Amino acid sequence: MTNGERMDVDLPQTVAEVTAAFAGYEEALVTDDHEGVTGYFWTSPDTVRFGIADRQAGIEEIRNWRRQQPPLPPGRKLFDTRISTFGTDYAVVTTLFAYPGDNAVGRQTQSWTRFPVGWRIVSAHVSEVPDETSRPGA
Repeated sequence: MTNGERMDVDLPQTVAEVTAAFAGYEEALVTDDHEGVTGYFWTSPDTVRFGIADRQAGIEEIRNWRRQQPPLPPGRKLFDTRISTFGTDYAVVTTLFAYPGDNAVGRQTQSWTRFPVGWRIVSAHVSEVPDETSRPGA
């Protein structure tokens, strides 16, 4: 930090809380729990999600989109997951993901904020690149 500014980065308790919230989100995602997944998003018209070939603005669009989606392919694996926290109320989670037999590598970024009801995603971005060299062991 410059000019005497101080920020508590990656406080262990905050990292543990966000890690647990992210794990709950991922579990809901891979088990096709639409309500569970959308429950991790901020209930606001200002919540934004950019998907691979889609875009939602606001929690209602996210809920409607999620309800129409088929289950994820089996075998989703995450790698290079990073959780960075700033203070006790804001975090960024980035991860890569892949599916067996698919050469594409997915990229996922989520901004999380602590609200009175708990940690919620306020912004998310998902993309894929056809780059097998980004996979572990490649």
